[in-house]
Amino acid sequence: MKRNMIATLVAAVAFAGVAVSAQAADIVDEWASVKAPPAPTLKPVAVDPSTTALLMLDFMNQNCGKRPHCLATIPAMKKLLAAARAAKVLVVYSLIAKTTPADVIKDVAPEASEPHVLSGPDKFLHTDLEKILKDKGIKTVIAVGTSSNGAVLYTASGAIFRGMKAIVPVDGMSAPDAYADLSTVFTFTNAPRLSTESTLTRSEMIKF
Repeated sequence: MKRNMIATLVAAVAFAGVAVSAQAADIVDEWASVKAPPAPTLKPVAVDPSTTALLMLDFMNQNCGKRPHCLATIPAMKKLLAAARAAKVLVVYSLIAKTTPADVIKDVAPEASEPHVLSGPDKFLHTDLEKILKDKGIKTVIAVGTSSNGAVLYTASGAIFRGMKAIVPVDGMSAPDAYADLSTVFTFTNAPRLSTESTLTRSEMIKF
């Protein structure tokens, strides 16, 4: 009996040791030592204006207007918007709750003829964005706005999952902190499907 008890105790101690070892190897314990990957290569891209849409996501005074990183993107986005309009590219805006098109930052404000949708991070959710794009034969979207880890990530992903390609100019996306931007870039370059159907670029590297 005593021999059986000793054997049971030894087995229990061994099991506890394995459990502790497993806990030590838990992914959470590795987070502090994770190093950021190298920055991805940004690629020039040429688009067909007739099948491309520029998605201007949540450039509102109420959010972008209070975020220095977002405000810093406005000059480049003003130029991109002008180039897209000159090429007759479809421009679609998104709004946040309790806002109207009049609340979009003035330098990138919509024209009366440009459609808009209102939703949370995924602008396809409970809106007619998919219909707007498909009715125009859109095959590629250029997604810019704030936040990078919200509207840009989820809406560009939504477009990809609906059979389109996504172009993401990194100088046109922003979040309250740089880590969120970095994590978004990492997701676009590494996540299944997103990594093959999205292109990271800069606004001046897009040719219409």
